[in-house]
Amino acid sequence: MDATSEHDDYALSRVPHDKRYSWFTMAIQRFGMLSSLASFLIGATLGFGMTFWNAVLAITLGAVVLEVLTIFTGIAGQREGLSTSVLARWTGFGRSGSSLIGLAISLSALGWFGIQNAVSAQGLVSLIGWLPLWAWALVFGLIVTAIVSFGIGSMNWTAYITVPAFLLLAGWSIVVELSRHDFGALLQAQPAGPQLSLLQGTSIVAGGFIVGAVITPDMSRFNRSAGDVVKQTIVGISLGEYVIGLIGVLLALALKTNDVVAIVTSTSGFVGTLVIIAATLKINDWNLYAASLGVVNFVDQVFGRRVNRAVVTAVVGVLGSVLGAVGILGRFTDFLILLGVVFPPIAGIMVAEYFIVKVFRDDLDRSRAVGRLPAAAPTWVPTSLAVWAVAALVGHFVDWGLPSINSVVVAMVLYIAAGYAGLVRGIGASPTHPAQHAPASTAAGLTAGAGN
Repeated sequence: MDATSEHDDYALSRVPHDKRYSWFTMAIQRFGMLSSLASFLIGATLGFGMTFWNAVLAITLGAVVLEVLTIFTGIAGQREGLSTSVLARWTGFGRSGSSLIGLAISLSALGWFGIQNAVSAQGLVSLIGWLPLWAWALVFGLIVTAIVSFGIGSMNWTAYITVPAFLLLAGWSIVVELSRHDFGALLQAQPAGPQLSLLQGTSIVAGGFIVGAVITPDMSRFNRSAGDVVKQTIVGISLGEYVIGLIGVLLALALKTNDVVAIVTSTSGFVGTLVIIAATLKINDWNLYAASLGVVNFVDQVFGRRVNRAVVTAVVGVLGSVLGAVGILGRFTDFLILLGVVFPPIAGIMVAEYFIVKVFRDDLDRSRAVGRLPAAAPTWVPTSLAVWAVAALVGHFVDWGLPSINSVVVAMVLYIAAGYAGLVRGIGASPTHPAQHAPASTAAGLTAGAGN
């Protein structure tokens, strides 16, 4: 079981402490996830619809939401050594709820995968030609799929190459293009596109990486300490959002477009296009990795079958490549705003359960001591699903405040209140895969805990 789990990147089991990585290695992964094309794209979207200082405020508010959620979900993942969708079984959602989360994460990450593929395909068309846009989207998607199929090790090496390359591009772009403009004038410039409100801008920033905050355990389970999670989160999000994001804002204001490919080719030309294509690998490999983990958990919980993560990666990668080829990029802004209210409640419920309510925490603590999973998980936790739905609706329909913050705060408050009122209860008990669970005595503890 150990050899199989290791080869499959521990998709359905705990990551042993001796298989975890240094802070620097995982920090590069986090920084690559938050400082490459995605932040640049979000910055350009803000710069096309907001003034510079409004964009700064939107980035600040969005970054605060992301950092708080990311740190807490990350520490839970690091302590338990479990991916998000597996951890969710014992952090408020139960077996069936966690399968829904795994499916939702997979669909969202798949959407991001398609978006990034489309951007890279545009760059390849302008750089090389030869093939139409849809064909380049397929080619690029298959390259990323091959990298992710080999797991976290090959993704680490990709980060060491692509992160420095993108930082060089960002530096080159701002020096070349902004030297042609009056910097003071850019700070006061009016956006060229349809105006975005502060609420919309903040939701775009938070929504752009809110799935990243929810799926932080997928990455932080490879960390060695909670301190490492905090450091890499603060450094990664702060530098990624402010440095790369604000460069995107300034360049969009200077060139009066939110077309990332046009911005890059007009500032750093041939080399810039090459580098931005390479940098896209770093964010897109995590999109595909998260999607594959979510599908593995979904199939395990719904169909009772343990499928190979590499095989799932291949299937999901081809599907995501097709999405990029058919033009999902056109719905970019609406997609991000939707994510900004749907996914925060997931993190809010998981954090509230793991750190405050702790109805199912004892089962994790006992099984962690022997390096296994609890022998069973609650099948359903109806209260959590109701809280998730209510919080998402509040985030979507309530105009007051910031949608992302509204939804996560509502989720946490409602779940904590329900927990102290004794309304958080598991219905049924679903056995964990025999190769993963702890000694049988743990199952009895879970069943008792789920009813308290």
